[in-house]
Amino acid sequence: MEALAARLSQLDSEAEGALRVVMFYDTLMRRRVDLPALARASAGLAECVVGIRLHGTARAIRMSPDGGAARTPPPPAASTSLPVTLDEEEVGTVWLERAGPAGALDELLLDRLAIAAAAVVERYGPARTTMADPALVELVISADSDDAARHRALRLLGFPADLPVRVVAVGSRIPLDRIGALVCPERLVKAAPVAGVGVLLAATVDADRFPPGVHAGLGAAGGPERSWWEARTALRFATDRRPVVHHDDLGALALLAQVPPEAVRANPDVAAVARLAEQPEDLDTLEVYCATGSLRRAAELLHLHHSSVARRLEQIGRSLGVELTEPTGLVRARLALVSWRLLDE
Repeated sequence: MEALAARLSQLDSEAEGALRVVMFYDTLMRRRVDLPALARASAGLAECVVGIRLHGTARAIRMSPDGGAARTPPPPAASTSLPVTLDEEEVGTVWLERAGPAGALDELLLDRLAIAAAAVVERYGPARTTMADPALVELVISADSDDAARHRALRLLGFPADLPVRVVAVGSRIPLDRIGALVCPERLVKAAPVAGVGVLLAATVDADRFPPGVHAGLGAAGGPERSWWEARTALRFATDRRPVVHHDDLGALALLAQVPPEAVRANPDVAAVARLAEQPEDLDTLEVYCATGSLRRAAELLHLHHSSVARRLEQIGRSLGVELTEPTGLVRARLALVSWRLLDE
């Protein structure tokens, strides 16, 4: 130690500062810090706002010298920046937001910051692929996982600790990675099959981009374990005519998913719908009418004359034992139809 101190005393101030920067980042890498901690420490060292952005997440981490997130809007251009490279691939960018002229050690600081950021990405960060380890995804969505295990799994998958995650349950023969790339074209998304159901984890999802033939249930953004339960429930309500279902849109209908199957089967209205299902045209007519509540709108969707639909509904009503043109009869038919589909999913 004395020998090192003697050598440092012989260096000029700029060389000593450079050595301090190298030692600073060596220490951070040994401590295995994450990206926010790396940006926070770098901002304190540089005495200006420091930013880190990974291309896979499209989310910037900006820290100020006081140790908190930068509250000022980012400038049009950073004072200095450098790409983050991993395995000869550019995976992100680091930069300084210095108001005045560049510091003598800014170039070295950014170089060491970029190296450290690449090390963090390699250790914790998101892989470029959409597909993920099913065990990690299951840790994230399982109600039996403790918070520490869940947060660690999210970090290993590349999701920041403070980012709400939405879970999507998918039923499809289309590869999950292809679906994930379609519904989250510019944001981080991870996919894996869990218990026979496709799972997507994402911050945001464009529900209009699901390809034809896919059934999907969307949970709300927030706690992944709750979102997974909501997504699975919503998936049970998905049909060919309504392939993508948001749990929030179900309202009180979601309660039907909690009714014991034996109680559903014993209900006379559900039994009547089960018999009606032997006639696919009648079942389709009932489903469209229940969804629209309008004779003319149902006729448009079925590509039939409204008088033909009216005759069908009259016959269906007799089979079910309800008057479909009355509000009470329509509610009974819809509840019975949804309940039967939950049994027949």
